Amino acid sequence: MLATSVSLIKSKFVPSYLQTCFRAISTSQSLAKAEDRKQMMRSLPKPDEGIQGAETVDIDHVITKDSLFPDEDTPNRLFNGVPYKDTSICNIKVSKNNTIITVCDSKGKPNIIRSCGVEGFKHARKGTNIAAQATAITIAQKAYERGIKQVRVTISGMGPGRMSAIKGLTMGGLNVISVTDTTPVSWNPPRPRKVRRL
Repeated sequence: MLATSVSLIKSKFVPSYLQTCFRAISTSQSLAKAEDRKQMMRSLPKPDEGIQGAETVDIDHVITKDSLFPDEDTPNRLFNGVPYKDTSICNIKVSKNNTIITVCDSKGKPNIIRSCGVEGFKHARKGTNIAAQATAITIAQKAYERGIKQVRVTISGMGPGRMSAIKGLTMGGLNVISVTDTTPVSWNPPRPRKVRRL
């Protein structure tokens, strides 16, 4: 069948413009072999979960029980040769509209302050997790230039940039040795509004 169609195309009865149209048709057996497809699928990057570079980790196997909770010896414990009490502090204040990150010395005196608005994000974009991550990467690079290589993080507030800010600090080159949540919790919250009648 294929041989007869090729001979008809090359015959002198078929006009030349139709012969060029027929030549464009592919007569290959198969477009991709099974081995090539498997090799291509192996070379593709793995699907990412959530934020860029974020993958799920079973934290129970990573953390040992000895290092899970602080004790009376924690302030004197060494992290890369520096006592915990002398490590710089990174305060992250997260709200639904903005994220403010401050790098302080061990006494609490602020050295670098950065927010999503200073980073260049405007209006509603300041409250996103991407803005928090970009701000954290910038402030981590500035802190690394000043000689700060590891920090202990205190995070307060509920907003979309909580985890992204911590991830941005590690992506910027800082070693996060502890994370403390200092979000204020009211044990006597204000009375809820009266139910609206219809």
